[in-house]
Amino acid sequence: MTTNVQPPVPASRLSDWERHTHQDKELVKGLGLTSATMLVMGSMIGSGIFIVSAEISREVASPALLIGAWLVTGFLTIVGALTYGELAAMMPRAGGQYVYLRESLGPLWGFLYGWTLFLVIQTGTIAAVGVAFGKFLGIFWPAISSSNWIVHIAKVPKFAVGPMLLGGMDVGLNTQNFVAMLVVIALSIINIFGVKTGALIQNVFTTAKVSALLGLILFGIFLGRNAQALAANFGANFWKNAGLGALHDVSGGSGASVLVSTLTVLAIAQVGSLFSADAWNNVTFTAGEVKNPSRNLPLSLALGTGVVIALYIGCNFIYLSALPLIGSPTGTTLLERGIQYAREDRVATAVMTQMFGSAGGALMAVAIMISGFGCCNGLILSGARVYYAMAKDGLFFRSVARLHPTYKTPAVSLMVQMVWTCVLCISGSYGQLLDYIIFAVLVFYVLTIVGLFVLRRTHPEAERPYKAVGYPILPAIYIVMALFIDIVLLRYKPQFTWPGLFIVLLGIPVYYIWRQRAQTTSV
Repeated sequence: MTTNVQPPVPASRLSDWERHTHQDKELVKGLGLTSATMLVMGSMIGSGIFIVSAEISREVASPALLIGAWLVTGFLTIVGALTYGELAAMMPRAGGQYVYLRESLGPLWGFLYGWTLFLVIQTGTIAAVGVAFGKFLGIFWPAISSSNWIVHIAKVPKFAVGPMLLGGMDVGLNTQNFVAMLVVIALSIINIFGVKTGALIQNVFTTAKVSALLGLILFGIFLGRNAQALAANFGANFWKNAGLGALHDVSGGSGASVLVSTLTVLAIAQVGSLFSADAWNNVTFTAGEVKNPSRNLPLSLALGTGVVIALYIGCNFIYLSALPLIGSPTGTTLLERGIQYAREDRVATAVMTQMFGSAGGALMAVAIMISGFGCCNGLILSGARVYYAMAKDGLFFRSVARLHPTYKTPAVSLMVQMVWTCVLCISGSYGQLLDYIIFAVLVFYVLTIVGLFVLRRTHPEAERPYKAVGYPILPAIYIVMALFIDIVLLRYKPQFTWPGLFIVLLGIPVYYIWRQRAQTTSV
């Protein structure tokens, strides 16, 4: 990581730039390097790493390609984080990625990101992780279940819209999503009482779940290796179906099977692994509350993503050492079902059960609950800062720009986020919405990195305490790889892409309505 401090920019030349990108003075600087790094790690580690390897395994049918999918995700995540570090150091403002897009590509693009973040990316992720918390809590209290309805409103049947299959979801309040709502409400209220309070909770739970992942890896290395799994997954079998000329059977948007190449199936597999490694950018949302942001933001992004990706890849090697990758959905034992068909895709729970019996499965369930709780806290803490920044620009409800008079936190923004997240919990649609938006998330990452190239050209004299490692080669490689993944998903996973694109585009007329309203109010 290189540091290059530029001389101050003359106010006469860049007064507008300085006015829009200076540090927020009204927020409390309560996050140091440790808290910022914990926020990166805590926002990334949710329930995905414990589950999605089953779906990836069914798609790639190869131990080498399972690891390959996580390596591709790791490369994209770390390069993205190193690139964002330059933007974060340049513009240490609350709102993070929203500000970067606004300043590099224009306010419309910043709004579209904030709009999509509020509508589904952030709130949908919080809802899904909260429900995962309830799902694993149900292992200990069976009354907490998605089938134990408090109020069952309706079941939306599946229906086809072009190449997409939609619907198939229950709408109402059950004990599982009720627990999710309680978690969301409790953490939203707690985060009103100062960023230091939220950071303390984040630090405690992130330490616990990183320890859980590290423990899983260490147990796997010394106690969990299974001879049958090692024989099935390593040696010559490791490279099974991994050749560039191999064909892989995947399900298209209509449910029909299609044969795709190895590179294409790796791109398709990114839906699960990218989701599991997402939210690393959340620390940039809180930039206005980070101490010495020009140093701590780039460093926390690099440290946090590096540690989490290393843990993720290590966990997948442990999965392969404990269970065969190829399995049968009708198998009666953990080894027969394998990674591909672990019950309810709970791969980590199956691995711990294989190691230590039912006590191991229960221990992993507790670890996943801790992970989910901490992830929810990080997402709630950071997401509210984006809507606060949008409201300051007149592109969201004006009251959302108000801070708590005592704790100087965006209390109204936290409450608005909380209410919409609870609606998503009740709607039952959060799972589908998350799948739909993966495509859009990647689009915004690409646009933000394109914005870095734009700012290098339009503001060459701006202060850059940190410069992106490998610029321009690594950011350019990121753009090419991400665009390839998006194109593949458009072709082979239209149910994950076109709805997300529709949600983004729907924000265009909303933006002009908000802008007109802001102009009318200011007159």
